[in-house]
Amino acid sequence: MMAVIVCLLSLFVVNNAWWKPKPGTTWQWQLGGDSVDTSYDVHMYDVDMFDTPQSTIDKLHKDGRIVICYVDVGTWENWRPDANQFPDSVKGLPVDGWAGERWLDIRQWDILGPIMENRFDMAVNKSCDGIEPDNIDGYSNPTGFPLTPAEQIAYNTNISIQVHNRSLSVGLKNDVGQIKQLQPHFDWALNEQCYQYNECDGYSEFLDNDKAVFGCEYQGAADKFCPAEDLSGKNISRLGKNLDLDACVLFCLDYPCNVPSCLKKIHD
Repeated sequence: MMAVIVCLLSLFVVNNAWWKPKPGTTWQWQLGGDSVDTSYDVHMYDVDMFDTPQSTIDKLHKDGRIVICYVDVGTWENWRPDANQFPDSVKGLPVDGWAGERWLDIRQWDILGPIMENRFDMAVNKSCDGIEPDNIDGYSNPTGFPLTPAEQIAYNTNISIQVHNRSLSVGLKNDVGQIKQLQPHFDWALNEQCYQYNECDGYSEFLDNDKAVFGCEYQGAADKFCPAEDLSGKNISRLGKNLDLDACVLFCLDYPCNVPSCLKKIHD
Protein backbone atom coordinates (compact mmCIF):
# COMPACT_ATOMS: atom_id res chain seq x y z
CA MET A 1 0.00 0.00 0.00
CA MET A 2 2.80 2.43 0.90
CA ALA A 3 4.49 1.74 -2.44
CA VAL A 4 1.24 2.61 -4.25
CA ILE A 5 0.93 5.86 -2.29
CA VAL A 6 4.52 6.84 -3.06
CA CYS A 7 3.98 6.05 -6.74
CA LEU A 8 0.84 8.19 -6.85
CA LEU A 9 2.61 11.04 -5.10
CA SER A 10 5.48 10.78 -7.57
CA LEU A 11 3.04 11.02 -10.47
CA PHE A 12 1.43 14.07 -8.87
CA VAL A 13 4.83 15.78 -8.54
CA VAL A 14 5.77 14.95 -12.13
CA ASN A 15 2.43 16.15 -13.44
CA ASN A 16 2.86 19.45 -11.59
CA ALA A 17 6.46 20.01 -12.63
CA TRP A 18 5.69 22.67 -15.20
CA TRP A 19 7.39 26.09 -15.10
CA LYS A 20 6.21 28.35 -12.27
CA PRO A 21 8.19 31.60 -12.43
CA LYS A 22 8.66 33.91 -9.47
CA PRO A 23 8.46 37.72 -9.49
CA GLY A 24 11.47 39.34 -11.10
CA THR A 25 11.91 36.69 -13.81
CA THR A 26 13.48 38.26 -16.90
CA TRP A 27 12.02 37.81 -20.36
CA GLN A 28 11.87 38.86 -23.99
CA TRP A 29 8.68 38.97 -26.06
CA GLN A 30 8.94 38.69 -29.82
CA LEU A 31 5.95 37.80 -31.97
CA GLY A 32 6.88 39.93 -34.99
CA GLY A 33 9.87 40.61 -37.19
CA ASP A 34 11.59 38.44 -39.77
CA SER A 35 13.17 36.05 -37.25
CA VAL A 36 13.54 35.76 -33.48
CA ASP A 37 16.64 37.45 -32.09
CA THR A 38 17.95 34.78 -29.70
CA SER A 39 20.83 36.86 -28.32
CA TYR A 40 19.19 38.28 -25.19
CA ASP A 41 20.33 36.86 -21.86
CA VAL A 42 16.96 36.38 -20.18
CA HIS A 43 15.18 33.56 -18.35
CA MET A 44 12.22 33.29 -20.74
CA TYR A 45 11.36 33.95 -24.37
CA ASP A 46 7.74 34.33 -25.49
CA VAL A 47 7.38 33.52 -29.21
CA ASP A 48 4.67 32.61 -31.71
CA MET A 49 4.00 28.88 -31.70
CA PHE A 50 3.03 28.57 -35.36
CA ASP A 51 5.60 30.94 -36.84
CA THR A 52 8.70 30.08 -34.81
CA PRO A 53 10.82 27.36 -36.42
CA GLN A 54 11.74 24.31 -34.39
CA SER A 55 15.39 25.19 -34.84
CA THR A 56 14.83 28.51 -33.03
CA ILE A 57 13.08 26.83 -30.11
CA ASP A 58 15.90 24.29 -29.92
CA LYS A 59 18.49 27.07 -29.96
CA LEU A 60 16.75 28.89 -27.12
CA HIS A 61 16.61 25.71 -25.07
CA LYS A 62 20.28 25.04 -25.76
CA ASP A 63 21.00 28.53 -24.42
CA GLY A 64 19.10 27.70 -21.23
CA ARG A 65 15.95 29.70 -21.99
CA ILE A 66 12.39 28.79 -21.10
CA VAL A 67 10.23 28.99 -24.24
CA ILE A 68 6.63 30.16 -23.90
CA CYS A 69 4.53 29.78 -27.04
CA TYR A 70 1.89 32.32 -28.01
CA VAL A 71 -1.47 30.79 -29.00
CA ASP A 72 -4.59 32.82 -29.74
CA VAL A 73 -7.49 31.06 -28.03
CA GLY A 74 -10.10 33.83 -28.13
CA THR A 75 -10.13 34.98 -31.75
CA TRP A 76 -10.07 33.36 -35.17
CA GLU A 77 -7.05 34.30 -37.26
CA ASN A 78 -7.58 33.70 -40.97
CA TRP A 79 -3.88 33.04 -41.71
CA ARG A 80 -3.33 30.15 -39.32
CA PRO A 81 -2.89 26.65 -40.81
CA ASP A 82 -5.93 25.33 -38.92
CA ALA A 83 -8.21 28.29 -39.74
CA ASN A 84 -10.52 26.10 -41.83
CA GLN A 85 -11.41 24.04 -38.75
CA PHE A 86 -13.46 26.90 -37.29
CA PRO A 87 -17.09 26.87 -38.49
CA ASP A 88 -18.86 30.17 -39.18
CA SER A 89 -21.09 29.55 -36.15
CA VAL A 90 -18.22 30.37 -33.75
CA LYS A 91 -16.96 33.48 -35.58
CA GLY A 92 -18.15 36.84 -34.30
CA LEU A 93 -17.31 40.46 -34.99
CA PRO A 94 -13.93 41.56 -36.37
CA VAL A 95 -11.32 42.48 -33.78
CA ASP A 96 -10.84 46.24 -33.89
CA GLY A 97 -7.47 47.16 -35.32
CA TRP A 98 -6.38 43.63 -36.22
CA ALA A 99 -7.11 42.61 -39.80
CA GLY A 100 -8.11 39.00 -40.39
CA GLU A 101 -9.25 38.37 -36.82
CA ARG A 102 -12.74 37.71 -35.49
CA TRP A 103 -13.88 37.05 -31.95
CA LEU A 104 -14.85 33.49 -31.03
CA ASP A 105 -17.98 32.27 -29.29
CA ILE A 106 -16.27 30.80 -26.25
CA ARG A 107 -19.54 29.25 -25.07
CA GLN A 108 -19.12 26.56 -27.75
CA TRP A 109 -16.42 24.51 -26.04
CA ASP A 110 -17.62 21.37 -27.83
CA ILE A 111 -16.31 22.95 -31.05
CA LEU A 112 -13.43 25.07 -29.80
CA GLY A 113 -12.10 22.65 -27.20
CA PRO A 114 -10.76 20.02 -29.65
CA ILE A 115 -9.16 22.73 -31.82
CA MET A 116 -7.38 24.29 -28.85
CA GLU A 117 -6.33 20.88 -27.55
CA ASN A 118 -4.76 20.11 -30.93
CA ARG A 119 -2.86 23.39 -30.71
CA PHE A 120 -1.60 22.55 -27.23
CA ASP A 121 -0.52 19.13 -28.50
CA MET A 122 1.44 20.94 -31.20
CA ALA A 123 3.08 23.03 -28.48
CA VAL A 124 4.15 19.84 -26.73
CA ASN A 125 5.53 18.43 -29.99
CA LYS A 126 7.52 21.62 -30.55
CA SER A 127 8.92 21.40 -26.99
CA CYS A 128 7.29 24.60 -25.77
CA ASP A 129 7.52 25.01 -21.98
CA GLY A 130 4.23 26.85 -21.67
CA ILE A 131 1.43 28.78 -23.35
CA GLU A 132 0.55 32.46 -23.60
CA PRO A 133 -3.18 32.27 -24.40
CA ASP A 134 -4.32 35.49 -26.07
CA ASN A 135 -7.68 37.25 -26.20
CA ILE A 136 -9.20 35.63 -23.12
CA ASP A 137 -11.26 38.69 -22.20
CA GLY A 138 -13.90 38.61 -24.93
CA TYR A 139 -16.71 39.17 -22.43
CA SER A 140 -15.51 42.78 -22.01
CA ASN A 141 -15.25 43.42 -25.77
CA PRO A 142 -17.76 43.80 -28.63
CA THR A 143 -17.63 40.19 -29.84
CA GLY A 144 -21.08 39.87 -31.39
CA PHE A 145 -22.01 37.34 -28.71
CA PRO A 146 -23.71 37.97 -25.33
CA LEU A 147 -20.80 36.59 -23.34
CA THR A 148 -21.01 36.78 -19.55
CA PRO A 149 -18.20 37.08 -17.02
CA ALA A 150 -19.05 33.60 -15.73
CA GLU A 151 -18.75 32.12 -19.23
CA GLN A 152 -15.34 33.77 -19.65
CA ILE A 153 -14.12 32.35 -16.33
CA ALA A 154 -15.33 28.90 -17.36
CA TYR A 155 -13.56 29.11 -20.73
CA ASN A 156 -10.31 30.46 -19.28
CA THR A 157 -10.34 27.77 -16.61
CA ASN A 158 -10.84 25.10 -19.27
CA ILE A 159 -7.87 26.51 -21.17
CA SER A 160 -5.66 26.35 -18.07
CA ILE A 161 -6.75 22.78 -17.33
CA GLN A 162 -5.96 21.60 -20.86
CA VAL A 163 -2.55 23.27 -20.79
CA HIS A 164 -1.71 21.84 -17.37
CA ASN A 165 -2.90 18.39 -18.50
CA ARG A 166 0.05 18.51 -20.88
CA SER A 167 2.47 19.55 -18.10
CA LEU A 168 2.86 23.01 -19.63
CA SER A 169 2.92 26.34 -17.84
CA VAL A 170 0.13 28.83 -18.57
CA GLY A 171 -0.25 32.57 -18.02
CA LEU A 172 -3.26 34.82 -17.56
CA LYS A 173 -3.11 37.36 -20.42
CA ASN A 174 -4.75 40.67 -19.50
CA ASP A 175 -8.37 40.01 -18.31
CA VAL A 176 -7.69 42.40 -15.44
CA GLY A 177 -11.28 42.29 -14.18
CA GLN A 178 -11.09 38.59 -13.33
CA ILE A 179 -7.64 38.33 -11.79
CA LYS A 180 -8.89 37.37 -8.34
CA GLN A 181 -11.05 34.49 -9.61
CA LEU A 182 -8.52 33.17 -12.12
CA GLN A 183 -5.20 33.58 -10.30
CA PRO A 184 -5.40 30.13 -8.66
CA HIS A 185 -5.64 28.50 -12.10
CA PHE A 186 -2.67 30.26 -13.72
CA ASP A 187 1.07 30.13 -13.07
CA TRP A 188 1.93 33.73 -14.02
CA ALA A 189 0.35 36.78 -15.59
CA LEU A 190 1.11 38.89 -18.65
CA ASN A 191 -0.29 42.38 -19.01
CA GLU A 192 -0.15 44.99 -21.73
CA GLN A 193 -0.13 48.66 -20.71
CA CYS A 194 -1.18 48.32 -17.07
CA TYR A 195 0.87 51.43 -16.25
CA GLN A 196 -0.74 53.44 -19.05
CA TYR A 197 -4.24 52.46 -17.90
CA ASN A 198 -3.50 52.49 -14.15
CA GLU A 199 -4.30 48.79 -13.72
CA CYS A 200 -1.06 47.45 -12.23
CA ASP A 201 -2.24 47.33 -8.61
CA GLY A 202 -4.59 44.45 -9.39
CA TYR A 203 -1.60 42.21 -10.04
CA SER A 204 -0.77 42.09 -6.34
CA GLU A 205 -2.99 38.99 -6.42
CA PHE A 206 -0.26 37.21 -8.39
CA LEU A 207 2.74 38.87 -6.75
CA ASP A 208 1.48 38.14 -3.24
CA ASN A 209 1.26 34.46 -4.23
CA ASP A 210 4.88 34.54 -5.42
CA LYS A 211 3.89 34.34 -9.09
CA ALA A 212 5.63 36.36 -11.80
CA VAL A 213 3.90 39.22 -13.59
CA PHE A 214 5.24 40.15 -17.02
CA GLY A 215 4.37 43.66 -18.16
CA CYS A 216 4.74 45.53 -21.42
CA GLU A 217 4.27 49.20 -22.30
CA TYR A 218 4.03 50.45 -25.88
CA GLN A 219 4.23 54.19 -25.37
CA GLY A 220 5.15 56.90 -22.89
CA ALA A 221 8.14 57.96 -20.85
CA ALA A 222 10.44 55.17 -19.69
CA ASP A 223 11.44 57.20 -16.64
CA LYS A 224 7.82 56.94 -15.50
CA PHE A 225 6.97 53.28 -16.07
CA CYS A 226 10.40 51.71 -15.47
CA PRO A 227 11.66 52.89 -12.04
CA ALA A 228 11.44 50.35 -9.24
CA GLU A 229 10.22 53.01 -6.82
CA ASP A 230 6.98 53.19 -8.79
CA LEU A 231 4.93 51.05 -6.40
CA SER A 232 2.34 50.14 -9.05
CA GLY A 233 5.10 48.42 -11.00
CA LYS A 234 7.03 46.88 -8.10
CA ASN A 235 8.21 43.36 -8.93
CA ILE A 236 6.57 43.44 -12.37
CA SER A 237 9.03 42.28 -15.04
CA ARG A 238 8.36 45.14 -17.43
CA LEU A 239 9.47 45.75 -21.01
CA GLY A 240 9.13 48.64 -23.43
CA LYS A 241 8.18 47.34 -26.88
CA ASN A 242 6.80 48.34 -30.26
CA LEU A 243 3.18 47.35 -30.87
CA ASP A 244 4.19 44.83 -33.54
CA LEU A 245 6.37 43.09 -30.94
CA ASP A 246 9.49 42.91 -33.06
CA ALA A 247 12.92 42.25 -31.53
CA CYS A 248 13.40 45.84 -30.31
CA VAL A 249 13.18 46.00 -26.51
CA LEU A 250 13.82 48.13 -23.45
CA PHE A 251 14.44 46.09 -20.29
CA CYS A 252 13.22 48.11 -17.33
CA LEU A 253 15.56 46.20 -15.02
CA ASP A 254 18.44 47.85 -16.92
CA TYR A 255 17.00 51.35 -16.60
CA PRO A 256 18.27 54.05 -16.42
CA CYS A 257 19.87 53.54 -19.77
CA ASN A 258 19.44 54.89 -23.26
CA VAL A 259 16.08 54.02 -24.74
CA PRO A 260 16.74 52.09 -27.99
CA SER A 261 16.15 54.26 -31.05
CA CYS A 262 14.15 51.43 -32.64
CA LEU A 263 11.29 52.04 -30.19
CA LYS A 264 8.72 54.21 -31.96
CA LYS A 265 6.56 55.56 -29.13
CA ILE A 266 8.73 55.25 -26.00
CA HIS A 267 11.11 57.98 -24.90
CA ASP A 268 13.32 58.85 -21.92
